[in-house]
Amino acid sequence: MKKNFLLLIILFSIQSQSQTYIKVNALTTLLTVPNIGIETSIGKKSTFQFDILASPWKSINGKPKQFYTFIPEYRYHFHEKNNGFYVGAHIGATLFNFQKWNYLNTDQYEKGFGYIMGATIGYQTKINDKFMLDVFLGGGNQQGFYKGYLISSGERYDGAENYNKSGEWLPYRGGVMVSYKLN
Repeated sequence: MKKNFLLLIILFSIQSQSQTYIKVNALTTLLTVPNIGIETSIGKKSTFQFDILASPWKSINGKPKQFYTFIPEYRYHFHEKNNGFYVGAHIGATLFNFQKWNYLNTDQYEKGFGYIMGATIGYQTKINDKFMLDVFLGGGNQQGFYKGYLISSGERYDGAENYNKSGEWLPYRGGVMVSYKLN
């Protein structure tokens, strides 16, 4: 289902008569957590971006570090689209099998899903006719639904019947996207 949705967005974007960019986040990719996206024009000063941030690592030093974030985002450009300052609004989804930073010295991790709602600010600058840089920072509200497990036994530690719930306001995206213009 997720692959079909991404394929549909890519095909729609390529077939449209607007500027479309394929993007890779240089900072997160260097940290072995790739962030790829596609951004296409939908109006005079508007674009739509869909990106995926993924940590495919089932285990690092015996600790689960796997997560996927899917973010469709509307962007408004103050001057010329794909060149200058912009703001964006998004609602996205997350899947995770992960040990959070405050559980690092424990035998506990969480497995679940969630949603995010927030905003992005950024600046895009064209390098030449085909390449562009997109520097951005975003965050908002994250709501998670998860079950807590012990790494050593795989048993639940939290005692909840269904899912635990947690929410917080935080920055959860940012970096430098190196972008290539398709058309």
